[in-house]
Amino acid sequence: MAGIPGWEDRVRELVQAELEGLVDEVRTDALGNLIARRKGKGPRVMVAAHMDEIGFYVRHVDAKGFLRVQNVGGFDTRNLFARQVTVHTAGGDLPGLMNPAGKPIHISTPEERNKIPTVADFFVDVGLSAEEVKARVKVGDPVTLRQEGMRLGKFFTGKAMDDRASVFVLLEALRLLKGKKLACDLYAVFTTQEEVGLRGALTSAYGVEPEVGIALDVTLAVDLPDLLSHHYVTEAGKGVAIKVMDSSAISDRGLVRQFVELAEKKKIPYQMEVLPLGGTDAGAMQRSRAGVPSLTLSIPTRYVHTVTEAVHTDDLEATAALLTAYLQGK
Repeated sequence: MAGIPGWEDRVRELVQAELEGLVDEVRTDALGNLIARRKGKGPRVMVAAHMDEIGFYVRHVDAKGFLRVQNVGGFDTRNLFARQVTVHTAGGDLPGLMNPAGKPIHISTPEERNKIPTVADFFVDVGLSAEEVKARVKVGDPVTLRQEGMRLGKFFTGKAMDDRASVFVLLEALRLLKGKKLACDLYAVFTTQEEVGLRGALTSAYGVEPEVGIALDVTLAVDLPDLLSHHYVTEAGKGVAIKVMDSSAISDRGLVRQFVELAEKKKIPYQMEVLPLGGTDAGAMQRSRAGVPSLTLSIPTRYVHTVTEAVHTDDLEATAALLTAYLQGK
């Protein structure tokens, strides 16, 4: 499923179909956010999970039919070598290959081999003649990375777990809450353009006017070889992460305390998160109108912003369990 910022339509259609029978109202706003309301008595709570994924736009088609791209979202270019991609054109999807321009290893110097390319160095080859490429591909067409999702032990792995894992958790929470009484008036918002500045959450929060904001997103699980424990941020399989802060927001300390106490009461595994760099939709909700008490529940994820993002099934379950317990006021 593809959906870079500004092109979340396919994801939105799938989510809207899954919402059937789970909510009382569904609408789409001007930025493409899908806003689903489950009516209840209590404070107006907005729970946000973003639908978009990092990707690219075509910015140039050269004389030989190779495509140059502009990234939308942050990439570590060390993870972009020799990747399969999809170019989404008006006439249908085209498979392609992404590589950095320059000499192959067999004829390059040691200095050239050690250079880390920038996104501007990469091109896409769709295997067609220049004439056919120019007839089918236009500047502004989206490009997404290709990767088959799969089970890996107790993990799910694939591209765009950031933030489709949280989209799943929010849908799962709504399924768990079906027919049950809420302690709030719930707005489940599937947001757009998070990866380019939390844009969808900003406009949807302005419209919803929540009294409490909860973002669902992934966070770094770097419990990996050759890293010291103080680099971990979170550990996979150790439970939902209750975020204290990141570079977009400092979580409301009252909400942090409330979620910690709830997790301990319900015996839901949790861990505390301090993320040095990165942000979530909580940063936009927090600054909406006159301000909204907000925090993020994070799903620990290995290999973030690659096509092998991996989330542990226990962490998915813990995140859904803590969210539903809060929304029920239990």
